[in-house]
Amino acid sequence: MRRIWTVARHEVRGYFDQPTAYVLVVAFLGISLFLGFRNMYASNLASMRPLFDLLPVLFAVFVPAATMRTLAEERRGGTLEWLMAQPLSEAEVIAGKFLGNWIFVLIALAGTVPTAIGMLMASEADPGIVTAQYVGAALLAGQLVAIGIWASSMTRNQITAFIIAAALSFVLFLIGVPVVQIGLPPALSGALARLSVVSHFENVARGVVDLRDVLYFVSTTALFLVLAVGAVSRERLSHIRPEFKRLRLGSAVFIGLVLMANLLGSYIRGRLDLTAENLYTLSEGTKDLLGEIDDVVQIKLYASAELPPEIQIQLRDVRDLLADMRAASGGGVVVSELNPDDDEDAASEASAFGIFPIEFNVLRDDEFQIRRGYYGLAMTYADDEEVMPLITRTDDLEFRLASAIYRMTTEARPKVNFVEGFDTKGLDDIPGLRESLGDRYEISSVAIAGESGSMISGDSTAVLIVAGATTTLDSLAVQRIEEYVDQGGAALLLMESILLNPQTPNPLPVRSGLESMLSDRGVELSGSVVADLQSSENVSMGRQGLFNVIAPYPLWPIAIPASDHATTSGINAVTFAWAAQLEITDTTQVTPLWQTTPSGITRAPMESIAPDQEWAATPDQLGVRTLAVALTPDEGETGGRIIIVGDATFTEFQFLQGNPSNLIFLANTIDWLAQDESLIRIRSQDRTPPTFVFTSDYGKRMLKWVNLVGVPLLFVLIGVYRVTGRKRRAESRWKEVVA
Repeated sequence: MRRIWTVARHEVRGYFDQPTAYVLVVAFLGISLFLGFRNMYASNLASMRPLFDLLPVLFAVFVPAATMRTLAEERRGGTLEWLMAQPLSEAEVIAGKFLGNWIFVLIALAGTVPTAIGMLMASEADPGIVTAQYVGAALLAGQLVAIGIWASSMTRNQITAFIIAAALSFVLFLIGVPVVQIGLPPALSGALARLSVVSHFENVARGVVDLRDVLYFVSTTALFLVLAVGAVSRERLSHIRPEFKRLRLGSAVFIGLVLMANLLGSYIRGRLDLTAENLYTLSEGTKDLLGEIDDVVQIKLYASAELPPEIQIQLRDVRDLLADMRAASGGGVVVSELNPDDDEDAASEASAFGIFPIEFNVLRDDEFQIRRGYYGLAMTYADDEEVMPLITRTDDLEFRLASAIYRMTTEARPKVNFVEGFDTKGLDDIPGLRESLGDRYEISSVAIAGESGSMISGDSTAVLIVAGATTTLDSLAVQRIEEYVDQGGAALLLMESILLNPQTPNPLPVRSGLESMLSDRGVELSGSVVADLQSSENVSMGRQGLFNVIAPYPLWPIAIPASDHATTSGINAVTFAWAAQLEITDTTQVTPLWQTTPSGITRAPMESIAPDQEWAATPDQLGVRTLAVALTPDEGETGGRIIIVGDATFTEFQFLQGNPSNLIFLANTIDWLAQDESLIRIRSQDRTPPTFVFTSDYGKRMLKWVNLVGVPLLFVLIGVYRVTGRKRRAESRWKEVVA
């Protein structure tokens, strides 16, 4: 090991004594950081994914450029023979050069670490995901360094070595890209996808270190290092000697083993979930649910062999999840996978469940052709069944499966009632809520207005929802709600403080009639509208010349969690619109749920809401503003739970589509109010990156320019010092020798 480390130190020193290395590092950092910051700031999402998504392409150029001289230059200069004459084996030479080159690439990659640290400081981003991304980048770097060393061992020309390594690196990337895979036969596309860096690197970059991905990178790295050892060794071996034949046979066998291990790697299990909330690990709620099953739940996955490449990658996650659920159930869940294309009985069974083949395009004979394949799932329990005719996504699949199992194995279905009238929103006005809760709740509506209104009782209503009343509730309606809550009933109150006027940018103030009831319970609605000058959604300001101008709109604040509460658990942010400020006067029963950043301000209800106005505030006007609260009665009191949100617009399609966490929070509130929190944690596994929260524009600019200019400049200064001091260091060493 000491001799390997000696070679590695020599390689690293050789890099940093040459100006070429600094040019490569500065170019790599400049391009990667520029493109990374552009995408991060455009989306306002605190995630390093934009940078790491570019890494395979950037490394495919940068790493071959760095490694092309490793052995080619030694061979061209005649120093390779001298090196082989030292008490070093070929394997030790290759291992040392690999280690030295890998360290150099990792040092270049370390130039992006300040960006990651700054991002973590300016947001609630998950450090576990960032750690996994750098682990994946290190594995990818090792693989491409090994390819570069092998290419350099094959020739004495550096340019030829660069072309070979870059071409092979791009091939390993391109064979996993959908636009290439779509033109390949299904069997071949599946095999090449498993040999491509794309799926393996993407999996690690999301926060999961999977044993299959580690096996892929380690085995391919070892393969090219073995080939490099063989390329160097063959120069001193006669082609007719047994040693040479054994070398060729051993290399061929090793290639076969690596290919077999990766092509059959789907059968290997084991992964390390580095995400803070264990987003890719079966949640405790699911484990508890599966452990309570008193009969067998059958899950049948219908999947064709010929599926599009993007579904093939997704299918791996589905299989892993089903395997985890089967293991956690202790025999309560039986999983089977069927291919209806090869099994007529399976095809008939799938049709009976309502699962039919989907159509997708493949490229054959220079034209797109339509192919059909199955990709659905059915669950049965006793005489009940749940069917997913098409698995469209996997990020919420655990919740959907657990929710379906919960519905099949639980008889009781609590009733959720929306209040009718008073211009409130109903179930049909909130897209996705029926799909999210309809399998576990009976959702209906109730009229409580006037003499003809119905009384509300806890026996008939588990949760009462008043969603965005813009007409004042009459006294009888308010009385019925108060009596319902006093008797222990749970209520979700989505309040509105203004009514938009399409004729003018100045809205009209509204009162729901519930203000006095809430004031008695420690929450005041001032009627003011909340804005956030630092954390808000972007809106289009219209076209100016050739460009569509996008600007922040502070009246659509992106709120952050205000406390550790079941309804906000695992959710990074929720987007509100023209929300009312809630002031807490009784902190013993009231828990804040969502709030603005310290740059929150309030505006009078009739002030203009036009986005193209000047947004400014004095320091004394800035502060944290509360947007949603939960009321929990003290122990021994008879009152029910209440959640108050100063906005109902956040449930509209535009905002649910822009931020799926809005619907997750809404569903969580209903579960919490119904005191059925078993599935909240599963649903709340929000994989959407959090937004940046800067206290000022200065901090935002500093994060960008310190990294984009400062880090490359630091490497330039180190390079100038090292390169200009090389002569001085050489003279010093010679003086020591002469002395």
